Amino acid sequence: MLIIITGSSKGIGKAIAAQFAKSANTILLCSRGQKQLYDTVANLQTEFPNATFKGKPCDMSNKADVIEFANWCLKHGTPDIVVNNAGEFTPGSIHEEADGVLEQTIETNLYSAYHLTRALLPSMIEKAHGHIFNICSIASLNAYANGGSYSISKFALLGFSKNLREELKPKGIKVTAVYPGATLSSSWDGFDIDPKRIMEVEDVAKMVFAASQLSTMAVVEDIILRPQLGDL
Repeated sequence: MLIIITGSSKGIGKAIAAQFAKSANTILLCSRGQKQLYDTVANLQTEFPNATFKGKPCDMSNKADVIEFANWCLKHGTPDIVVNNAGEFTPGSIHEEADGVLEQTIETNLYSAYHLTRALLPSMIEKAHGHIFNICSIASLNAYANGGSYSISKFALLGFSKNLREELKPKGIKVTAVYPGATLSSSWDGFDIDPKRIMEVEDVAKMVFAASQLSTMAVVEDIILRPQLGDL
């Protein structure tokens, strides 16, 4: 299978890449940081020699970059699975966060998925095949203090996912929204968190992979994961 994963040099994206690599797939990765991306590609290729990894640096908040990345992906074929994982988290209250945070967060967390998906869909629709995973958040479902623009953007990504699911039902393409709770990724850098209180990135990766393995007649529309002891 050909799999595209955005924001995949670390955290949930990298874990999803590793999970699919166990099945010897071809996996196309992107991230903003060039060195970290190529280091990730090299490390994953060494760990999973039967899979094929390719990476292209991309600022997913920039539409032109996203379209360029999409065209690069399509040169490798029509994707079977697309994981819209690129995102950023800036904590803060709506009335206190810096000017421009909303625009930047929306561009990264919503527009990235919107523009990439639109660029890839004609090829996927032609084949009447594919599965799109949008990595939303528990913040897509419930507002919380200090969520600010991040929560706004994730609510919007959920809306995008629901509309996309309805549009693509008759076209043979599945859409799954994934809502991870607190997960031990770079979003929590700088926070004093007990690792036993928070989920592992591999937990999310395993659920995404499992949902991708169903027959063509079934789809997991929503995946909600929370730490066993509840949200932080």
